[in-house]
Amino acid sequence: MRFIFMEILRNSWFIVKSDFRGDKLRLLWTFLFSILMMGYLAGITGMVVNEAVGQHERTIVADYLLLTMIPMLGFTFSVRTMKYWSSNSYTKMLAYLRALPIPAPVILCKRKIQALISFGLNGTLFFGLMYAISGSLRNELTGSSYFAFALTWVGYGLMLTGVYIFIEYLFSGIAYLWLTMLIMVVFFGITMVIHLAGANVLLYSISSSKEWGLLSPLMWGTLLLGTLSVQLFSKWTIYRLKSRDLV
Repeated sequence: MRFIFMEILRNSWFIVKSDFRGDKLRLLWTFLFSILMMGYLAGITGMVVNEAVGQHERTIVADYLLLTMIPMLGFTFSVRTMKYWSSNSYTKMLAYLRALPIPAPVILCKRKIQALISFGLNGTLFFGLMYAISGSLRNELTGSSYFAFALTWVGYGLMLTGVYIFIEYLFSGIAYLWLTMLIMVVFFGITMVIHLAGANVLLYSISSSKEWGLLSPLMWGTLLLGTLSVQLFSKWTIYRLKSRDLV
């Protein structure tokens, strides 16, 4: 069992490295596009968070932005992937990989590695820029406490990454678009319920990180649940891929 896992990991990492060794210009544009997107997302979120934290206000907007934008950190931003709904790029890439042929477990493992790399790069840019923009956040959290705050939200992002991977590999581009929009609507409803209950996700995550630092139960809880989500949805995706027609 361990040998099989290591073989899958080795083959997946080989494909990821091959992607990095490929078109250097495309890789550069992807990196620059990621910086642009993270700057945009962090700018909007940072300003809203700065106001909410500064006034200790239970604002719906801050919660909604974090709940919907953080999962995006697990994506590789490029012009090609942003046109998934019109070009059906995810399905085409899956069909290409399966035609080589590459086993489904290797394909899913490759996608998970890409997600981790994206979270590392995009997360550093996003949380770094948000911290620079939000003076109120800097006053509340410093050093390890802010790192715990960032990891708490990365853990949450991983929870949704499993869901997005499932949709990405099992539905067409246009269906992916509609399902993503549905997720946005669902999160708006969740945000409203949280607000009506007198709670606030942003302020609670700040409070937990400030009090516990890297020992935050919330941080470790989200990271654990995020890891489980990715693994469970990956297994479900592998099972469902057996019956998916890519033609």
